[in-house]
Amino acid sequence: MPVDDSGPYEVVGSVKWFDPVKGFGFVLADTGGSDILLHVNVLRNFGQSSVADGARVTLLAQTTARGVQAVEVRAIAPPEGSDPGLPEIEGLAPQDLSAVPVQAARVKWFDKGKGFGFANVFGHGDDVFVHIDVLRQSGLSDLQPGEAIAMRVINGKRGLMAAQVQAWETVISLPDAAP
Repeated sequence: MPVDDSGPYEVVGSVKWFDPVKGFGFVLADTGGSDILLHVNVLRNFGQSSVADGARVTLLAQTTARGVQAVEVRAIAPPEGSDPGLPEIEGLAPQDLSAVPVQAARVKWFDKGKGFGFANVFGHGDDVFVHIDVLRQSGLSDLQPGEAIAMRVINGKRGLMAAQVQAWETVISLPDAAP
């Protein structure tokens, strides 16, 4: 495959699959062509350690001797048509959710196989339930223990639960982000 010396170019597409354990995945460009390698280090530079299959991405890609590779992630949006699937969140109007303050938190543990885990909001001792469907809604697929995240937390049937989760780096400049 010839190397493209013209530099990186913008691509919009969907995540075909991403495996945080393997440390890579692939993106399908909306315009077609070869799969684009997405390495975990490129994703981490964006502030995330995972991305949901089907998530919409905008990235810069570069053609190399080994194929097309993402060199920078610019934006990630949830998979199209993704549904929160949780009654507490389904009933929340977007304006009601955006009125809930963003809170800084740290992942306590998350088990992708079980589909849930817990996080702790900084300065509070209560565990906050995090469901995998909420991650998918946010364009994430997995969380690592100790990972810094931002959450909008609501009271669910069994206690505190995350209604929205984002990589901390993507919200540090938001005016409603509470430290």
